[in-house]
Amino acid sequence: MVTHLAYKIATLGSHSALQILKGAKDEGFETIVVATPDRVSLYNRFRFIDKILEIPTFSDFSKIEKKLIAEKAIIIPHGSFVAYLGLDQQKKMKALYFGNKAVLDWESDRLKQREWLEKAKVPVPRRFSKGDRIDAPVLVKTYGAAGGEGYFFAKNKQEYKQKIKNFKGKKFLIQEYVIGVSAYVHYFYSPLTKKLEILSIDRRYESNVDSLGRIPSHNQQGLGIEPSFVVVGNSPLVLRESLLANAFEMGERTIEASKKIMPRGLWGPFCLEAIITPKQEFFVIEISCRIVAGTNLFINGSPYSALYWDKDVSTGRRIAMEIKAAIKTKSLDKILN
Repeated sequence: MVTHLAYKIATLGSHSALQILKGAKDEGFETIVVATPDRVSLYNRFRFIDKILEIPTFSDFSKIEKKLIAEKAIIIPHGSFVAYLGLDQQKKMKALYFGNKAVLDWESDRLKQREWLEKAKVPVPRRFSKGDRIDAPVLVKTYGAAGGEGYFFAKNKQEYKQKIKNFKGKKFLIQEYVIGVSAYVHYFYSPLTKKLEILSIDRRYESNVDSLGRIPSHNQQGLGIEPSFVVVGNSPLVLRESLLANAFEMGERTIEASKKIMPRGLWGPFCLEAIITPKQEFFVIEISCRIVAGTNLFINGSPYSALYWDKDVSTGRRIAMEIKAAIKTKSLDKILN
């Protein structure tokens, strides 16, 4: 009988690797981290990491893939796979891969993301196809997972035209800037049970736009500080219970729409990055189709994961639990790609 002990859990040494590997070890898996020389000392500190495979740069990942295949390692993707390996290298991976690679094309293209969310009837901010049509404050976002880098705010059409000069040659999306509270909802969908869970929620602390918010507007005049949206940290958030029903419904519609636009649809962890207005309306600004860094707040579980499980469950551990259940029921084909 094949047990989970026949497989190992592996990931790149970045982003949410500690959470992923800690969760895997808690579920009884052997663990592997693929790390660059500057990070080996970091991962050597933790007993739950069984093996470190060192590579010169993350782009050299393909050189050790045969080793991972020989170890029967299951790769858990995260944001650094998007940033460092790119789409083509991920798609060409021969090692066991948790999740559906078909989502990569949809996640990487902001227009395709928007099409997906619109099909799911998830509310999204207005989009401006051209700068001369701007009639409200906007947020301009370049493509890719870069932690908020490459975003800029423009309060009107004239300011947009001035700032966009620095973005020549880059693909970007122009969307209305929605005033409200950010809420990044961390979901997990199981194709084994057909159930959707909300595991945790976070807010992102962005430099320097959050610190600017603590300076009265009349004191900001003349400072010449350009707002930046680079993520430097995360803080936990618990929603009003009356808002949870909406959050679950948005997630369920997102899953159902995914099954219509791509083979097999979306499964595993994903995040709807939302703004909640004073009228308690959600506007989803982005979808991340993998574990997100905000889940690192909840390595010992969260108020939401505690509602499902009688143990501390992070998103990393929930992934390991799903893999373990699939091995036990001989259903790995339902969760690997």
